[in-house]
Amino acid sequence: MQSLVTVVAEMKAKPGKEEALREAILKLIDPTRKEDGCVQYDLHVSNEDPGHFVFYENWTSAQHLAKHAASDHLKAFAEVRADLLEAPPRVETFSRIA
Repeated sequence: MQSLVTVVAEMKAKPGKEEALREAILKLIDPTRKEDGCVQYDLHVSNEDPGHFVFYENWTSAQHLAKHAASDHLKAFAEVRADLLEAPPRVETFSRIA
């Protein structure tokens, strides 16, 4: 059985943009969860910092993840993220080993 591709994507809002970022990334949830190959797409917010968000994702393959990265909803977010984020998102991929 092929291992899932796990993604941890972290982003931090510019000061004063916390709620706008939250609203923008919440719009990604429904269309992403409907994508072929999406096993899990969960959004978390820091308990200490309301502008610090983390996506925890699982995909059936790298190809499905690549399609997600090219999706219309991610492209739309990319157009507004520079105004909302302190820095580019930190995105790391992982493979489960145990």
